[in-house]
Amino acid sequence: MYITQTINPQTFRSMNLTVDEDGFLMDQTQWSSEVAQQIATLAGVGHLSELHWQVIDLVRGRYFSLGVVPSMRDLCRELGARKFVVKNQFGSCRNMWQIAGLPHPGEEMLAYME
Repeated sequence: MYITQTINPQTFRSMNLTVDEDGFLMDQTQWSSEVAQQIATLAGVGHLSELHWQVIDLVRGRYFSLGVVPSMRDLCRELGARKFVVKNQFGSCRNMWQIAGLPHPGEEMLAYME
């Protein structure tokens, strides 16, 4: 099942989150596991499983230590999972990025996420 629901930035603002015009978190201090779960629910992902949290932790760790998110190939290799399994967990890279609370990835990267 691929989830493609995009969340309206106004919905984030109603949660008292500071987001940009595309719905990406601007203030990293606002992110928490509870916020991640709320975003996942709004995006149609549902309850965040252990695999979700492994992906989130890996992506956040890599982003905040190196400034980049691992490629899907590296992500799957590190988790010991097949590509479609990880993608099915979030439905889209955009959902994963928003749930992980990462800032706007840039216009070019955002085009690949759609």
